[in-house]
Amino acid sequence: MAKACKKPDLNAPRYRPKKLNLTNIDFYKKFIASNPKYASMDMATFKSIINTFNGEIWRKVIDERDGVELPEQLGYIFIGTCPRKKSNVDFSKSKKYGTVIQHQNWESDQYAAKIFYTNFETKYRFKHNEMWSFTGIRDFKRTVGQTYPQEWKKYVMVDNLVRVSRLFRKEKYKDFKKQETQYIIKNNEYDEFNLD
Repeated sequence: MAKACKKPDLNAPRYRPKKLNLTNIDFYKKFIASNPKYASMDMATFKSIINTFNGEIWRKVIDERDGVELPEQLGYIFIGTCPRKKSNVDFSKSKKYGTVIQHQNWESDQYAAKIFYTNFETKYRFKHNEMWSFTGIRDFKRTVGQTYPQEWKKYVMVDNLVRVSRLFRKEKYKDFKKQETQYIIKNNEYDEFNLD
């Protein structure tokens, strides 16, 4: 039996989390104080440089299967393919037809995209790294939503019960073995009778 869809009250009070914007005037003044050679740069140019750089990072995350390592050893961002949640309501269709309708994700064989951030496998640990989190900006999330149904097979499959750090260890081991094999072949040290 279909479950009736309860229409949302558009006039109900909303909770909006407080946004933290680091590209404010205080950050700009600290940057100019520590880098006086950029004193001629105005605030608008400063913000546009930061936005352009961040845009290049998230576009690279979408293009690359293994994601991107952030500068200064801050962590990794990548897109993972995950099994669909049991409850993934399509609100626009539910409102239209009056019953609860789930997203089926037919284009991606019922898999969903998730944006992952981890700093567990960074080379140098930093203070309070376990308290860091990542929230993608609207353009990043929307672009992932548009490109994922066409390219869903290229992203890393992430199981719900496996830690992300284990995936990174596995990939690092594969890279190490690949480099070791290439080195052996390049230096003519390969001997098919040597099993070590």
